[in-house]
Amino acid sequence: MNSSDRTPADLLRSALSADPARPLVTFYDDATGERVELSVATFANWVAKTANLLQGDLAAEPGDRLALLLPAHWQSAVWLLACSSVGVVADVQGDPAAADLVVTGPDTLERARACRGERVALALRPLGGRFPQAPEGFADYAVEVPSQGDRFAPFAPVDADAPALAVGGAELTGAQLVARAREDAGALGLVPGSRLLTGRTYDTWEGLSTGLFAPLAAGGSVVLCRHIGQLDADGLAKRVESERVTNTVV
Repeated sequence: MNSSDRTPADLLRSALSADPARPLVTFYDDATGERVELSVATFANWVAKTANLLQGDLAAEPGDRLALLLPAHWQSAVWLLACSSVGVVADVQGDPAAADLVVTGPDTLERARACRGERVALALRPLGGRFPQAPEGFADYAVEVPSQGDRFAPFAPVDADAPALAVGGAELTGAQLVARAREDAGALGLVPGSRLLTGRTYDTWEGLSTGLFAPLAAGGSVVLCRHIGQLDADGLAKRVESERVTNTVV
């Protein structure tokens, strides 16, 4: 990857330039049987559309705080990179009442209502499906995002030394996040082309790093498994083989 990359959005741009067709995020939900695979190009397109929604329709600005109330999911990864693209601080499982806007899954809708700013809800259904009926007071992400532009340009340059991510009581700038992701990638033995399988949740730095940032920084990819506890040993072994997994963190 490019050594001059200083934000997660920079890492994604470098990955897109290097090999847009390779897998980046392969997502499993072992409670529903869902499997979704996104190439770098497809993932980047989702990020661009979401960043346009965030900057345009939701009027988010650099330095705004977004409470991200989502589980480990491919759409959560998209939102993390969209926040980085705009310069918005992604406050993972943060307090909606203290945030400028909130993005929530179906299980945290009531908690998300504490946010006085814009509210977006994700149904987290297979294939990115919408809610049968949008929750009152929330924009349905699956309804709003398809019409957004496929290319994104921030209104203002993103400052790599400004806060980018808050998780577990710690706050990181974009540059610090990239540096930690690179360190983690080295510690995990990730190299370009590595396939890291993880069942960790997205509510800690370790979960976010193994589930997105470290593989991205290494030029690898992630097999992100939600509800992996419902998969038996034989099923896990078959997945490791079929997905050509090189590294595992469960």
